[in-house]
Amino acid sequence: MEDVLYDIGFQLHARQWGMAGTARPILLVHGLSSNAQTWDGVARVLADLGHPVVAIDQRGHGRSEKLEIGYDFTTICRDLRNILAYLKWDDPLMIGQSWGGNVMLAFADLHPRISAGFVWVDGGYIDLQRYGPWEQVVVDLKPPPLAGMRLGALRDRLAKAHPEWSAEGIEGTLSNFEHLSDGTIRPWLAWSGHRQILQAMWQQRPLELYPKVQEPVLIVAAARGAEPDQAKLDRVNEAAELLPNGTAHWFTHTDHDIHVHRPKALAQLIHQFQTDHIDQTDGDKS
Repeated sequence: MEDVLYDIGFQLHARQWGMAGTARPILLVHGLSSNAQTWDGVARVLADLGHPVVAIDQRGHGRSEKLEIGYDFTTICRDLRNILAYLKWDDPLMIGQSWGGNVMLAFADLHPRISAGFVWVDGGYIDLQRYGPWEQVVVDLKPPPLAGMRLGALRDRLAKAHPEWSAEGIEGTLSNFEHLSDGTIRPWLAWSGHRQILQAMWQQRPLELYPKVQEPVLIVAAARGAEPDQAKLDRVNEAAELLPNGTAHWFTHTDHDIHVHRPKALAQLIHQFQTDHIDQTDGDKS
């Protein structure tokens, strides 16, 4: 793994693996207030399978430049387009988790036929309009006030709340925060950026966008128990049915952060998806 900075009009931090690999390149995009390091377990398996893999810190997140504006979907997707141009990647597989899945949905609409396909990891189908009016959403989804918490205390809290997560997964999640010299943390993403992202998500209309997606899409959804709750099941099924080439796969007894909780299984699923649904489609075209 190599930590790098890309100059795409601002300094964007990324982690990259297996860049000499000959399989299809894969771009990994994190969720809201998350960071590239949460993908480490997934990325390592994909690189071992021959894929060049890049996981990015989106603008304002992680070690990327802290910008005051540009958290709307049009600008975020332009960032991704610029990253692909920087990397000189053609027909990559693009994967987004949570908000990152909704970024993939927007990207498919704004930049069709750039990606060979998409994987939405417990995201892409998130429709904040269904949660209530904007005034309620911006209050209910405001992040918890963790600034000033001791790093060790947060590590203990995460380990207790997620006993099946690996030490690597815990450390990757801790990197959602800046680690200060006094032993405390603060979020990398400022509230102003977080709020802009929530507003963009609230304004997005997934139901109108699903039929426009031309590429194959795999929706990977998490159920905390043996079965998903009915409302979530309905939303995922709705998305899969409205997508022209969509399919869904469920991970049961799994947290929302599937890429942290089940990295090996998720990576193998992603590889199988690109083999069965994307490489096969390419073969049919030829």
